[in-house]
Amino acid sequence: MSEERKKRVALIASKGTLDMAYPPLILATTAIAMDMEAAIFFTFYGLNIIRKGRNERLQVAPLANPAMPMPVPNLVGAIPGMTAMATTMMKGMMKKAHVATLGDLLEVAVEGGVRLIGCQMTLDVFGIAAGDLIDGVEVGGAATFLSYAADADVTLFV
Repeated sequence: MSEERKKRVALIASKGTLDMAYPPLILATTAIAMDMEAAIFFTFYGLNIIRKGRNERLQVAPLANPAMPMPVPNLVGAIPGMTAMATTMMKGMMKKAHVATLGDLLEVAVEGGVRLIGCQMTLDVFGIAAGDLIDGVEVGGAATFLSYAADADVTLFV
Protein backbone atom coordinates (compact mmCIF):
# COMPACT_ATOMS: atom_id res chain seq x y z
CA MET A 1 0.00 0.00 0.00
CA SER A 2 1.61 3.29 -1.09
CA GLU A 3 1.13 6.49 0.83
CA GLU A 4 -0.18 9.40 -1.23
CA ARG A 5 2.17 12.38 -1.23
CA LYS A 6 1.05 15.86 -0.24
CA LYS A 7 0.36 18.39 -2.95
CA ARG A 8 3.31 20.71 -3.43
CA VAL A 9 3.45 24.47 -4.07
CA ALA A 10 6.62 26.16 -5.38
CA LEU A 11 6.81 29.98 -5.37
CA ILE A 12 9.41 32.48 -6.54
CA ALA A 13 9.63 35.89 -4.82
CA SER A 14 11.79 38.35 -6.76
CA LYS A 15 10.45 41.73 -5.67
CA GLY A 16 11.16 43.40 -2.35
CA THR A 17 8.33 45.89 -1.95
CA LEU A 18 5.64 45.67 0.71
CA ASP A 19 2.86 44.94 -1.77
CA MET A 20 4.89 42.19 -3.45
CA ALA A 21 5.99 40.54 -0.20
CA TYR A 22 2.48 39.53 0.82
CA PRO A 23 1.44 37.25 -2.10
CA PRO A 24 4.12 34.55 -1.75
CA LEU A 25 3.79 34.49 2.05
CA ILE A 26 0.00 34.34 1.99
CA LEU A 27 0.02 31.62 -0.67
CA ALA A 28 2.64 29.53 1.14
CA THR A 29 0.99 29.81 4.58
CA THR A 30 -2.39 29.03 3.05
CA ALA A 31 -0.88 25.98 1.35
CA ILE A 32 0.45 24.58 4.62
CA ALA A 33 -2.90 25.31 6.29
CA MET A 34 -4.44 23.16 3.53
CA ASP A 35 -1.98 20.36 4.37
CA MET A 36 0.23 20.99 1.33
CA GLU A 37 4.00 21.37 1.15
CA ALA A 38 5.30 24.80 0.18
CA ALA A 39 8.61 26.42 -0.70
CA ILE A 40 9.49 29.99 -1.60
CA PHE A 41 12.66 30.84 -3.53
CA PHE A 42 13.72 34.39 -2.65
CA THR A 43 15.89 35.90 -5.36
CA PHE A 44 17.12 39.39 -6.27
CA TYR A 45 15.15 42.05 -4.35
CA GLY A 46 12.87 39.37 -2.92
CA LEU A 47 15.72 38.64 -0.49
CA ASN A 48 14.70 41.80 1.40
CA ILE A 49 11.62 39.93 2.59
CA ILE A 50 13.77 37.48 4.54
CA ARG A 51 16.62 39.76 5.66
CA LYS A 52 16.78 40.40 9.38
CA GLY A 53 15.18 43.73 10.23
CA ARG A 54 14.22 44.47 6.63
CA ASN A 55 10.69 43.10 6.22
CA GLU A 56 9.17 45.68 8.59
CA ARG A 57 10.83 48.44 6.55
CA LEU A 58 9.58 47.35 3.11
CA GLN A 59 7.75 50.09 1.27
CA VAL A 60 5.19 50.47 -1.50
CA ALA A 61 6.50 52.14 -4.64
CA PRO A 62 3.75 54.44 -5.94
CA LEU A 63 5.69 55.63 -9.00
CA ALA A 64 5.08 53.46 -12.08
CA ASN A 65 2.53 51.46 -10.12
CA PRO A 66 -0.70 52.17 -12.02
CA ALA A 67 -2.66 49.77 -9.84
CA MET A 68 -2.19 51.95 -6.75
CA PRO A 69 -5.63 52.65 -5.28
CA MET A 70 -5.01 56.39 -5.12
CA PRO A 71 -7.35 58.84 -6.83
CA VAL A 72 -4.45 60.88 -8.23
CA PRO A 73 -2.36 60.65 -11.41
CA ASN A 74 0.50 58.16 -11.35
CA LEU A 75 3.09 60.91 -11.80
CA VAL A 76 2.25 62.19 -8.31
CA GLY A 77 4.22 59.18 -7.06
CA ALA A 78 7.41 61.10 -7.94
CA ILE A 79 6.72 63.78 -5.34
CA PRO A 80 8.95 63.45 -2.27
CA GLY A 81 7.16 61.72 0.58
CA MET A 82 4.73 59.79 -1.61
CA THR A 83 6.47 56.44 -1.02
CA ALA A 84 6.12 56.92 2.74
CA MET A 85 2.49 57.99 2.32
CA ALA A 86 1.66 55.01 0.08
CA THR A 87 3.39 52.65 2.53
CA THR A 88 1.48 54.07 5.49
CA MET A 89 -1.76 53.82 3.51
CA MET A 90 -1.09 50.17 2.58
CA LYS A 91 -0.17 49.21 6.15
CA GLY A 92 -3.32 50.92 7.39
CA MET A 93 -5.47 49.07 4.85
CA MET A 94 -3.90 45.74 5.84
CA LYS A 95 -4.38 46.42 9.55
CA LYS A 96 -8.00 47.49 9.04
CA ALA A 97 -8.65 44.25 7.12
CA HIS A 98 -6.97 42.26 9.95
CA VAL A 99 -4.25 40.93 7.64
CA ALA A 100 -1.22 39.53 9.44
CA THR A 101 2.02 41.50 9.33
CA LEU A 102 4.91 40.23 7.23
CA GLY A 103 6.73 39.28 10.43
CA ASP A 104 3.75 37.24 11.58
CA LEU A 105 3.44 35.52 8.19
CA LEU A 106 7.13 34.67 8.18
CA GLU A 107 6.82 33.22 11.68
CA VAL A 108 3.85 31.07 10.62
CA ALA A 109 5.76 29.98 7.51
CA VAL A 110 8.85 28.92 9.46
CA GLU A 111 6.87 27.20 12.22
CA GLY A 112 4.62 25.49 9.67
CA GLY A 113 7.48 24.06 7.65
CA VAL A 114 7.45 26.28 4.57
CA ARG A 115 10.80 25.85 2.91
CA LEU A 116 12.33 29.33 2.64
CA ILE A 117 15.23 29.28 0.19
CA GLY A 118 17.52 32.30 -0.17
CA CYS A 119 19.24 32.44 -3.56
CA GLN A 120 22.97 31.84 -3.15
CA MET A 121 23.85 33.66 -6.37
CA THR A 122 21.91 36.76 -5.30
CA LEU A 123 23.57 36.72 -1.88
CA ASP A 124 26.93 36.64 -3.62
CA VAL A 125 26.03 39.37 -6.14
CA PHE A 126 24.66 41.75 -3.49
CA GLY A 127 27.31 40.91 -0.89
CA ILE A 128 24.76 39.65 1.64
CA ALA A 129 25.89 37.10 4.21
CA ALA A 130 23.71 34.08 4.99
CA GLY A 131 23.76 35.28 8.62
CA ASP A 132 21.85 38.40 7.51
CA LEU A 133 18.80 36.25 6.77
CA ILE A 134 16.11 35.41 9.32
CA ASP A 135 16.32 32.12 11.17
CA GLY A 136 14.79 29.21 9.28
CA VAL A 137 16.05 30.18 5.81
CA GLU A 138 18.20 27.75 3.87
CA VAL A 139 20.59 29.02 1.25
CA GLY A 140 20.53 27.31 -2.13
CA GLY A 141 20.89 27.96 -5.79
CA ALA A 142 18.54 27.63 -8.71
CA ALA A 143 19.16 23.87 -8.79
CA THR A 144 17.96 23.55 -5.19
CA PHE A 145 14.70 25.27 -6.03
CA LEU A 146 14.23 23.51 -9.37
CA SER A 147 14.73 20.11 -7.71
CA TYR A 148 11.84 20.97 -5.41
CA ALA A 149 9.71 22.60 -8.12
CA ALA A 150 10.12 19.68 -10.53
CA ASP A 151 7.63 17.72 -8.43
CA ALA A 152 5.33 20.66 -7.67
CA ASP A 153 1.63 20.65 -8.42
CA VAL A 154 1.56 24.46 -8.46
CA THR A 155 4.49 26.70 -9.44
CA LEU A 156 4.11 30.49 -9.40
CA PHE A 157 6.36 33.46 -10.02
CA VAL A 158 4.90 36.20 -7.83
